[in-house]
Amino acid sequence: MSSVVDRDGVLAALKAVVDPDLRRDIVSLGFVKNLAIDGGRVTFTIELTTPACPVKDQMRDQAIAAVRALPGVRDVDVRMTATVRSVSAPETGRTPLPGVKNVIAVGAGKGGVGKTTVAVNLALALARCGGRVGILDGDIYGPNVPIMLGLQQTQLTTDGRQILPAERYGLQVVSIGFLTGDDAPVIWRGPMLHGAIQQFFRDVAWKDLDYLIVDMPPGTGDVALSLSQTVPVAGAILVTTPQQVSLADTRRAVRMYQKLNIKPIGVIENMSYYACPNCHHEADIFGYGGGEELATSMEVPFLGRLPVYQPIRVGSDTGVPLVVSEPESPAGRAFRAVAERTAAQISIEAHKVAEANRGKIPLIPVR
Repeated sequence: MSSVVDRDGVLAALKAVVDPDLRRDIVSLGFVKNLAIDGGRVTFTIELTTPACPVKDQMRDQAIAAVRALPGVRDVDVRMTATVRSVSAPETGRTPLPGVKNVIAVGAGKGGVGKTTVAVNLALALARCGGRVGILDGDIYGPNVPIMLGLQQTQLTTDGRQILPAERYGLQVVSIGFLTGDDAPVIWRGPMLHGAIQQFFRDVAWKDLDYLIVDMPPGTGDVALSLSQTVPVAGAILVTTPQQVSLADTRRAVRMYQKLNIKPIGVIENMSYYACPNCHHEADIFGYGGGEELATSMEVPFLGRLPVYQPIRVGSDTGVPLVVSEPESPAGRAFRAVAERTAAQISIEAHKVAEANRGKIPLIPVR
């Protein structure tokens, strides 16, 4: 007598597959979709919370093995998809940004640490992983995103109602640099900065973004305050170098975001080491381990180390970032790993918000 495969048995088997970031099985998380059983053939979809999941192939293989072990199963077909969740919680009092699921601030305690280079390559790495990504150049005083993306001659256009973002390498891009000359200084006081930040968020036709990366100015100034007052922010990433002076300023920046109720979701150590392209020896020319130690002491996730590598600088100067020009180089893979960890932190925060709101009566947003 042949065994009959049923839905409950398949779901029970799939509870053995656990999301390593959310630490719950894929059935209780609601990841299993479109389950169909036709005799001994079982098909279903696993819908993850990010396309950048580094272990999605491992989870697929675990799911196939778990179901194939059931009596009566002859064939298992699994489709892997992803739908990014939003971290935004209605209790923040800030209206969600239309067309954007998650706003991620990329900041630094001091200038000169490669913050914009990291922000641009992080955005591109998230896009290469399958996310829909935009980048907003919030560094009003030094808008360098257009240079790094080869968009110096770009001017913003409108559809009659909203500003249309420029597009490059699959990113949606907005910068104050599109509105000023290359050598024109931006001399604005706080209220003007606040107005510009609000306009760049609210008056831009962002289209179906999973992640909007905001390149923040260095330090702890007005733009961060305006950002915290304008839109719900999924989290902040702090870029540092291993030197003590950078770490001290990064510590202040972490505290600033915490006071603004923007959760620091990661520290990235840039210029962490120099890898010789000839002998492959790694030299810690700026020190070692400072970024990770800071992250650990402040209970902030450490997202990874990025090397000193000449093509990173060349790509930033020529408008062809490293993640575009050399995605499979060691430095390119390092950016991808940072992007995967960033996406994982967003998924974790979104899960926490969903759990916190479970059972609550949803609030109707004011329109």
